Amino acid sequence: MHDRRIPEWLRHAPAPSVRGFAILAGTEAVARGILISVFPLAMYQALRDAQVVSAIYFGIGVVSLLIGLLVPYVIRFIPRRVVYVAGTLTFAGGAILAATSSPLAVAAGLALTTFAVVITFVCFNAYVLDYIAKIELGRLETSRLFYSAAGWTIGPMAGVFLYRWWPPAPFVIAAMAALAMTGLFVYLRLGNGKLITKSRRPPPNPFAYFPRFFAQPRLVAGWTFAVVRSCGWWVYVVYLPIYAVQNGLGDTLGGIALSLSNGALFLTPVMLRFMQRTSVRFAVMTGFVMSGVLFLLAGAPHGVPYVAVVSLMCGSFFLILLDVSAGLPFLLAVKPSERTEMSAIYSSFRDVSGIVTPGVAWLVLLVAPLSGVFIAGGAGLLATLGLAARLHPRLGAARIAIEGAPQQGAFVKATVTSEVV
Repeated sequence: MHDRRIPEWLRHAPAPSVRGFAILAGTEAVARGILISVFPLAMYQALRDAQVVSAIYFGIGVVSLLIGLLVPYVIRFIPRRVVYVAGTLTFAGGAILAATSSPLAVAAGLALTTFAVVITFVCFNAYVLDYIAKIELGRLETSRLFYSAAGWTIGPMAGVFLYRWWPPAPFVIAAMAALAMTGLFVYLRLGNGKLITKSRRPPPNPFAYFPRFFAQPRLVAGWTFAVVRSCGWWVYVVYLPIYAVQNGLGDTLGGIALSLSNGALFLTPVMLRFMQRTSVRFAVMTGFVMSGVLFLLAGAPHGVPYVAVVSLMCGSFFLILLDVSAGLPFLLAVKPSERTEMSAIYSSFRDVSGIVTPGVAWLVLLVAPLSGVFIAGGAGLLATLGLAARLHPRLGAARIAIEGAPQQGAFVKATVTSEVV
């Protein structure tokens, strides 16, 4: 007799797990990692002017910021699952468009993939806050970075070599990875998240949550850390490859350096233990001090381009430490009723840094060589140290009672979802 029962996984969708979210993030890392070192090269080869490249990145950043802030408003009319899938398909379309290699197509492809990353990032963060308990967020972040490590480590170097072999190759692979994200998302059956109810009131203005955001210092601090950290990544990812080409180091060095730097993602469990044994504040301060000093060293007039490259690579290690630790003040302060809206505000760090970095770089390049951009990046990282020093020394630690006596312990493993640029 045949068993006609409906499979359990069809009748009751399993709750999304840490591993499921980590695999989804790892797939995105493949799509983004293989293009992250290719787009700056493609843009510079098409335009041959670092200032023009900065201006295009600046314009894309402005539009991307507006899109990110509007996502929560759009989700009130269009189901979140549809918005997420639209984001992955937009990424695939942008990658295919950029594969045509014409200057206009490359710029348009960069814009579409950037917008897609913002859309999926807002939705991803909202899903995480829906389904993953705060006590599990640190495990998720460590797993997410670990699963993403291969994409971010192999992707940049593979991207530049494939680009030299056949320019459309990395864009085609990125499009395929974006389509794989779509399939994986459907398989995970995340739906529209939790706490979805039909409101009888009209949707609020998408900017209505800003006063509540600025009224919470921990949210503002976490967002500021994310902006400055992302500015550091922008300097590293966009301007290091251009610097290498200008100084005769070749057009593959930027991708190789980024791949080697991202190999530190495999050390995120060690970074998490370092944060547990010291404190979140100490980890954040260490990240900003060391990355800032090393970026300043890269911009110093030493006449040896390789010194700048090595200094930036060492500085990127501490940017990864900030990826692990610096978002904690934001995430622990988010209220469940404000998940989507605050996720959208937080995700704006990527777009704000995408506006600030090329804007500052454009001004610096008016009066200084490209190494001046490294100095500006280092100064910004060091300037954030004062805000990091004001964090509570016991942030991230929970008080537990052992035999009736309250003691400090049980580090709350929670870090905000963030990534390279």
